[in-house]
Parts: sequence; C-alpha cells; structure tokens
Amino acid sequence: MSLLDRLQSPADLKRLSRDELRTLAQDMRTRLIDVCSRTGGHIGAGLGVVELTIALHTVFDTPADQLVWDVGHQAYPHKLLTGRNDRLETLRQEGGLSGFLKRTESPYDTFGAGHAATAISAALGMAAGRDVLGERFKVAAIIGDGSMGSGLAYEGLNNAGDSGRDIIVVLNDNEMSIAPNVGAMHKYLTSIQRNPLYNRLRSRIGELVDNAPAPFAAAGTLVRKWEESVKSFLTPGVLFEELGFRYFGPIDGHDIDALMDTFAAVRDMNTPRLVHVITQKGKGFPAGEHGEKWHALPPGHDPATGKQLVASSANPAYTALYGKGLVELGAERDDLAVITAAMPSGTGTGPFAKAYPARFFDVGIAEGHGVTFAAGLATRGVRPVVTIYSTFLQRGYDNIIHDVALQHLPVVFAMDRAGLVGEDGETHMGLYDIAYMLAVPGMTVTAPKDATEMLGLLRAGVEHLHGPFCLRYPRDSAPDAPPAIAEIPATPYATWEVLRQGRDLAILAVGTMVRPSLEAAAQLADEGLDVTVVNCRYLKPYDEVTLQAVLANHGHILTVEEGTVVNGFGAAMAAVAQRLAPAVRVAVHGVPDRVIYAAPRRRQLAQCGLDAAGIAARVRAQLASEALAG
Repeated sequence: MSLLDRLQSPADLKRLSRDELRTLAQDMRTRLIDVCSRTGGHIGAGLGVVELTIALHTVFDTPADQLVWDVGHQAYPHKLLTGRNDRLETLRQEGGLSGFLKRTESPYDTFGAGHAATAISAALGMAAGRDVLGERFKVAAIIGDGSMGSGLAYEGLNNAGDSGRDIIVVLNDNEMSIAPNVGAMHKYLTSIQRNPLYNRLRSRIGELVDNAPAPFAAAGTLVRKWEESVKSFLTPGVLFEELGFRYFGPIDGHDIDALMDTFAAVRDMNTPRLVHVITQKGKGFPAGEHGEKWHALPPGHDPATGKQLVASSANPAYTALYGKGLVELGAERDDLAVITAAMPSGTGTGPFAKAYPARFFDVGIAEGHGVTFAAGLATRGVRPVVTIYSTFLQRGYDNIIHDVALQHLPVVFAMDRAGLVGEDGETHMGLYDIAYMLAVPGMTVTAPKDATEMLGLLRAGVEHLHGPFCLRYPRDSAPDAPPAIAEIPATPYATWEVLRQGRDLAILAVGTMVRPSLEAAAQLADEGLDVTVVNCRYLKPYDEVTLQAVLANHGHILTVEEGTVVNGFGAAMAAVAQRLAPAVRVAVHGVPDRVIYAAPRRRQLAQCGLDAAGIAARVRAQLASEALAG
C-alpha cells in the first residue's frame, strides 16, 4: 500500500517525516497521471503544485484554517489529500468528483472556483467574516501568476493590503496560465527569477551567515535585514510591500523543506503577507511540461506520452473550423483583428496568431479589458472579433453594454462553448449568452445551425457596421464540412429559413437545435403529425416576415434553444406572439432553470429534452394538451 493510500485526512500528514512527504509527492503524481489518462482533466497545474499542497495541508490546520484555491485547476492534489483519493476515478464523470472546487463536495473546498482570480477577494471576505464574529483561524489564498493578469486579482490585493487583516496570499508562479502568460506582471515576476545579481547576492549572504563563527552569529539577524532591503530593491517584493503585504520569496515550490519552513514562519503573523512560490506546470509528466497543449487532457490517453490511444473519427470541431475560417477571412481583410483572453488554443485562434501576429491580441485573463480594448480598436476603423468562451464573456458584460453597445461600435463577439459543455461541469456552462445578449441594446444575436452557417454569420458580423454583433457555437463536432470561407456568402441579415413546412405546429429552432428538431419532425410525421421547422439563425433582430407567416398558419409554436429558458429566445418570441397573435399558443423549450452538472454532452442534452426524442415528446405533449382542453 502506498503512502497516499494510507492517508485518511490532512491530519495524517503531520505524522510523516519530510522524507516520507517527498515519497508521498511521487505517489500523488503517479496517481494523478494514471487517473487523468482515463478520465481526462486539467492535469498540468495540479502536477505543478503537489509539494505546495502537501506543505500547506501539513503546516495549516485544515479545514479549520481556510485554504482558498484559485480557479480549481490547481486542486486535484488537494482532493487527493482531503479524503477523495478513492473516488478520483469518478473525476469529471456524471455523479462523480467535480473537475473544480465545490463547497458541497467537501468541507475542505472552502470556495467554489471555476473562473480565475477570485481567490484573494473571497479569502479577504472570509478573513473579514472571521474578525466580525471574533473567530480564530488562518486564511490563505493560492493564486496562479496567470490569474494575476486579471483586474479582480489586483482589486483583491489592493483591498487586502490596505485592510491590515491576517491573510496570506500564496502566489504560485509557473510562468503559465493556460497559454504562456502575457503582460507587465508576468515580466515583473519573471525578472526576479532570472536576476543573476540578486541570486548571487542572496546565495553569498546565506553562506556568510550560515558559516559565521559563534561570536558573530548574532550579527546574522542584521545581515538578514540588510538582505531584505536589497531584495526590496531588486525583486517583486517592492510592489507587494507597497500594497501592504510582507513579501517572502521567491521559494522553490518543489522543495518540501523550504515550503514548510516558510509557511511555519508566516503562519502566526497577523498582517497581510505574500509568499511567492516558483513551480513547474506539469512537473513529473514529460508531455505535460510543454505548455498549453497539455493544460488539460481528454480521456483515453497514454499516461507516459499524453498521446490519444484511439484516434477520434468525429468531424472537426466547430472551434477548429472557426479558427480556419478566421485565418481565411484575415487574408481577405487586412483590417480584421482578433482578441482572446488567455485561450488561443481553446478558442481556435492560435492559427490566426501565427498567420497575422500584428493583428492578434491575447490580453490574458482579463475579459472585461479585452472587450473595452476591442471597442478602442473599433473607433479606429479596425474590425475586432472578440473570441471568448460564453461562460468567460460573462465577466465582461458591463464592458459590452457600456463601452461597446452604448457607443454603437461594430465589435463582433464569437462565443465558443455556448450551450452545454459536458464534463467541465456547471462553472463552464455557456447557457446564459442568449439571454444576456438579447438584453443589450443594438446587439445582433445569432446562432448557426452548422459550421457553414457559422462562417456565413462570421462574415456577416465582420461586414455589419451598425453596432455589435455576436454568434455562438458549441463545444462539439460540426455536422458538416464547410468549404473555404471565400465560397460562403454572408448570411442575409435578420433572416430565417423555413426548412420543413407543416400545419399542426411550428418549431422555431435555434442553432444546434435545428437538426434535432428536423429529426423530431421526421419521427412525428410517421405518427401523422405535420410539423414546420424554422431555422431562427437571427435571434435579434428576428425575421418579421417569416414570423408573421408562421403565426398566420399555425395555432401552436414551440421554441427550442440550447440555453436557459429564463429570458431567452423563447421568452422573447412568446412576448412578440402575444402581441401579434394572442390566439397562438407558444411553448418554450430549453435548458431548465437549474444548475446542470458534469456529464457527457449527449447525456446532458437528453436530460434537458434537447435531443430529437425530447423535442418530439414536447410537441406531442403540447398538442395533447390542446386536444384535452378542446
């Protein structure tokens, strides 16, 4: 039995020697690589913080002391040490362990985390709550250097340092978030790691103090104070000290002794302090030490190499086809620029970055800034395409309204991972973009039925000069193989397509729901029910002529969308129908008003009734209710 298998809780760590803790670190890496090779997951960051996690749980008294992990990618080792090792095979599976932090999963998960840069603000809130209630425990926020590019992290640092409260910030500096980090903070942090003058001075000072004869040993304290003064001049400590933090570091994040000694020293202080730890993302997994590609792995890969064991036979993903089309469109238009927020690979924009580096902008984990930056580009006649996951674009919503829409600026928003996202779970669901974009004044809202239409809408968006324009596409394989974008015309503005004509009921289908609606209509035809299917590719503005015809020829309408039913497209169409044709009965079908948890995407669609069988069942129920009422 390995050391890891013998642990029941972090309390067991305190009985292990440091040599045993180092052995435990090896056991944990082996376990993580083995499990993630089968389940998939965000393995890179977790492998980098194994020793850090061991040291924190050994020195602090968790869960009484509160460890607040940023993002959740870092937290797989934390799960191993907090009673979840025997369930790790269920990671990211339906009914299993979350791929992120989850308060309902464990008392050791003190704050849910799926989006970056929340840890410092949340930890400060916990510390303030502790002080208000007169409690006594320690609070530590563990945040990656990639998250330090986010405005929220700076807001938290500024407030925490000024507060003077007992709070610890651990800066996990691995020079990576998902893609290589960008921005001034990254350059600032990296400079100290590579500053030869500081490293030589620090090493020499340590040698002098450690080897000083007994009569001069007392002078060591003064020498160490002088070292701190030099460090403040040469290191990032000066920035954090000015913000109100005592700065410690940089420390080797894979040195158990250094980590434990440092945390033991800072634990009992009562003012804001920051411990700067240098780690290697993907440590121990050769394939995971090479950056963005191995930030997360799909299930079914070789644990030694990271290569897929079974090649996928599915069509290319929407994301890849979008990226290819973007490059081709960039060749046509030298005014086209692309913005992403630390996700060039995840959003498919990496090829554009390579082809047109002067027109590609990775703003880091700073979605709000990215939106306003795009607005600035648009004022100069550049055609910016902001490509961000639907769930992350939520963080820039104020900027969308205030900086883009109110100024009628022609910014295109391409929202990847729109809809149900499968195993990434509730923190990454793109279920709200339809509702939140419909509310933005002057926003054109679109959703393609396939990849060809996605590229047609992309072209339409870039050509649209009268305000912002958005399109959404899923985390899924495309149902078609589109031609080059040069052969795809812009999708005519504010138009729908009637794909099947019937008489009993009309389905107004949005984006990914068009094909299952057609399949449902075919099933219903075998039962004698005649159903119209309309591709409502423009949600706002909608096709007034086609809608009028649908209302005139049908007594029943069912709207179907892969998004929340609350304030979505169906709700908007129900309001319009009530005004134009009150006798027509409109039912709204989409993702219910509840949290959707991790499961395969196909399973999630079925659970929400958004596959062909579920849509057909909803049509039957709607028509049956009318028959009973009659």
